[in-house]
Amino acid sequence: MTMKSLFGATSLAFVLSATAGLADNKETASVFYDLLSNPGDAAMVEAFQNASTSEWISIGNYTGENKSRDAFIGQMGGFAQLMPDLDWAIQDMHEDGDTVVVRSRATGTPVAPFFGVDGQGRSFDILTIDIHEFEEGKIVRTYHVEDWATALQQLSGK
Repeated sequence: MTMKSLFGATSLAFVLSATAGLADNKETASVFYDLLSNPGDAAMVEAFQNASTSEWISIGNYTGENKSRDAFIGQMGGFAQLMPDLDWAIQDMHEDGDTVVVRSRATGTPVAPFFGVDGQGRSFDILTIDIHEFEEGKIVRTYHVEDWATALQQLSGK
């Protein structure tokens, strides 16, 4: 084998290895949305626990009041009761190194008052953006923004 073909084979192996890692982070991030769409499903909770570290945190604002993984899973259990049809559909994913950015669409129909608004059977359909940070193939942190103001407007019929 010539030096040129050895270099080429080594480069190709490196590229394939790096590409495989990228696909794995996107696949791992998808587990988060499976949980959001099936918040009361024990198998989805377990899959999310396997995809994230025990120190995982959810950061939704800069007040410093971040949610731990256990608190987040508890909140999702409440969402399962409140919105049995909750769906969090991935619209697009972008990856850069150990970061995956996801644009998604959240829809649902609360069966009881939601953030103090009685939707009277109305549904919401909102844009969401999440930034997942990975270490060693597991999600360690998720920054997220959901358009809850629009959801409340839709639920109130305005």
